Amino acid sequence: MLLQVVLGILYANLIEWVAHKYILHGLGKKKDSFWSFHWSDHHRTSRKYNMYDKSYLLSPFTGPRLKEVMGILGLGIFQFWALWAFPYFVVTTWFYAAAYLYLHRRCHLDTTWCKRWMPWHFDHHMGSDQDKNWGVVLPLMDYILGTRKK
Repeated sequence: MLLQVVLGILYANLIEWVAHKYILHGLGKKKDSFWSFHWSDHHRTSRKYNMYDKSYLLSPFTGPRLKEVMGILGLGIFQFWALWAFPYFVVTTWFYAAAYLYLHRRCHLDTTWCKRWMPWHFDHHMGSDQDKNWGVVLPLMDYILGTRKK
C-alpha cells in the first residue's frame, strides 16, 4: 500500500513536470497551438498582476480553465484501467490531480499564501526564468532533474 502511494506521488509529479515543460510551455509558446493559452494568457496575466490571475474566479468549465481541467480529467480517466491491480497508486494520482486543481487556483488568487507555502510555483511565474520550476503541487522532479531555481 505505502509503496503504491509513494510511486503514485512520484509518477503524478513526473507527469505534471513533463506536461508543464513540454506541452504547456513547449507547445504553448507557439501562437497557433491549442495550448497557447498557458503562455499567452496565464503567464502574461500572472506576470502583470504579481501572480494574481482573475480567471481563477470563473467556473473551471469555461475559457482557458476548461482546457486545464479537461487535460487533468483525461489523464485521470486514462489511468482507470489500472485501478483493479494498483488501487492505491491510481487513487493517489487522482488525489494529486485534485490537489493540483485546488492549489494552483489558490496560488493565483491568494498570492501571499502562494509565496509562503508554494514558493517554487511563485518562482516559476515571478522569477527571472519562467522556464524553470515546473512542479506546481510539489517541486520533487525539479530537484531530481535540476530545474528548481529560486
